[in-house]
Amino acid sequence: MTDELIWRIAGGSGDGIDSTSQNFAKALMRSGLDVFTHRHYPSRIRGGHTYVEVRAASEPVKSRGDGYNFLLALGDSFARNPQEEAIYGNEELKPIVENLDELREGGIIIYDEGLIDIEEVPEFEARVEKNDWHVYPLDLRSLAREKGREVMRNTAGVGATAALLDYDLDHIEDLMADAMSGEILETNLDILQIAYDEVKAKEFTHDLRMPTGEHEEEQVLLSGSNAIAFGALDSGCRFIAGYPMTPWTEVYTLMSQYLPEVGGISEQVEDEIAAAALALGASHAGVKAMSGSSGGGFALMSEPLGLAEMTETPVVLIEATRAGPSTGMPTKPEQSDLEHVLYTSQGDSCRVVFAPGNVEEAYEQTRAAFEIAYDYQLPAIVLYDQKIGGELRNVDESFFDREPDPGLGATLTEEEIAEAAHHASGKFSRFQHDPGNERGVSPRSIPGQKGGRFLATGNEHNEQGHISEDPDNRAAQLERRIGKLDSIRGDLDAKESSNQTYRGPEDADYGIITFGSQQGTVEEAVDRLNDEGHSVRSMGVSDLMPLAEEELTEFLSSVDEALVVEMTASAQFRGLIQKELGRFGPKMHSLLKYNGNPFEPGEIVDGFEAIIGGDEPAPTTTFVPAAGD
Repeated sequence: MTDELIWRIAGGSGDGIDSTSQNFAKALMRSGLDVFTHRHYPSRIRGGHTYVEVRAASEPVKSRGDGYNFLLALGDSFARNPQEEAIYGNEELKPIVENLDELREGGIIIYDEGLIDIEEVPEFEARVEKNDWHVYPLDLRSLAREKGREVMRNTAGVGATAALLDYDLDHIEDLMADAMSGEILETNLDILQIAYDEVKAKEFTHDLRMPTGEHEEEQVLLSGSNAIAFGALDSGCRFIAGYPMTPWTEVYTLMSQYLPEVGGISEQVEDEIAAAALALGASHAGVKAMSGSSGGGFALMSEPLGLAEMTETPVVLIEATRAGPSTGMPTKPEQSDLEHVLYTSQGDSCRVVFAPGNVEEAYEQTRAAFEIAYDYQLPAIVLYDQKIGGELRNVDESFFDREPDPGLGATLTEEEIAEAAHHASGKFSRFQHDPGNERGVSPRSIPGQKGGRFLATGNEHNEQGHISEDPDNRAAQLERRIGKLDSIRGDLDAKESSNQTYRGPEDADYGIITFGSQQGTVEEAVDRLNDEGHSVRSMGVSDLMPLAEEELTEFLSSVDEALVVEMTASAQFRGLIQKELGRFGPKMHSLLKYNGNPFEPGEIVDGFEAIIGGDEPAPTTTFVPAAGD
């Protein structure tokens, strides 16, 4: 993509980098451009190098790009120790030093000379000359201090950016007016204009300009976290319990903000065991409920998750995977919780797992998780990561014009309970095993319904819920519970539109398979490869349990070789496919990345060329050939 801006704003945590980038992205969206953001931030409240990229173009953008072409380096005003010999290095300089390697040739640099001493940046002038970078030093700090407060140097930086890109300030000023008022607004507008005018007076040496575009309908700027929350609310979810843990906290915070507006309840509890248990209790009592966590927090939910499976209590859990094990890297994306989510809790799993690949899928598959959980009386999990949870993308506003679904799924009325099977003692046969019931769903009552009394226990039990260790009962109940997955798979396969996504010609020679958040990056790589004359098709898998076996079989049968792209070190997704479809093992290669950064399209292109030409993949990735190669 040639006509694009990839703007990176870098500073310290607490410097307003995230809010500034969001507003800039929204301004570009309102001016008719498609936008996509990428966040990189440390596990610190204040200080520590952080940056956000805003990619903007006149055509749809689904991924971060390869590198970037505009750097606004603000410095880190919360640096702990501005000394090179400090254990973390000179943090004041990191917003420029740590971003130069990825700046494209011919790129633009604005740096705040009020905070950054460029003489301390190693070999800066030599690198500028070698890469034909265009450098514009500005004392943003002094301007902000003189006219308002130091934090307003972000506003000055945005004004300078707009001037260098020949971009009108109208949309930026409108956004400011939406977000603030009074003296604060006037000061920010003043600083924005002064910086703009100061830069406009300079002689430009670069060619980069802001792209132009136009949307056919109203757009909204959302993250996957927004979409999951909206999907839950539209599914009728009215209870959430949670404990904050990055990056799941965003979904939890959004739900906590919105639930009171629709009569719902949000509870912050002492730990993740309690959170999942409360959600399970709320659902048992007749409310659509959810909980969630990340990594180690989700590990604590294993026992309540198993209880939901055994008692056949519907609940939706959200798992925001991050780099592990243990605390790992809390703010960095990875997909290595896959096997943990599929199999955690003792015994044979009976759960549904979706891994959405973009904002739209995050909404739709959250709704699907609630529908299936309450129709089939089991836990459903939405698996995502910091990448999709924190990235912002513009989406057609009309996409969310959907009917809500407040229903409780397969739940009986009191009239239906009266006609249903009961034990001679009067207890309701809640876990009735009917060999003719292919779906495996037993009749469900809600506590308090007349005639609906039963026992709910984590032990194996008979039809009324009494503990039972009878071998025949055990086999019948377990087979009924597990058999639900076959019925769910049949329902998913029968849908008009698949949860899996495809890109490229149907008769392609080669395939690229991924799951979850890497979908858009893979699709951009596929477009490039086909433009270069290769024959490539991609498949983005969302249905992880029950796995989309028919579609995977058809896809793998249609290509000569396939590259499986995932953010794990142990090729967990490739392992899942081989576990279920072992005959395709000899044609599947792996491209892995686990350094805390998501894939770039160029890395996938390099990985593909490692298959067909024996080339070396990008040094940031690992290529693992097919078994037997």
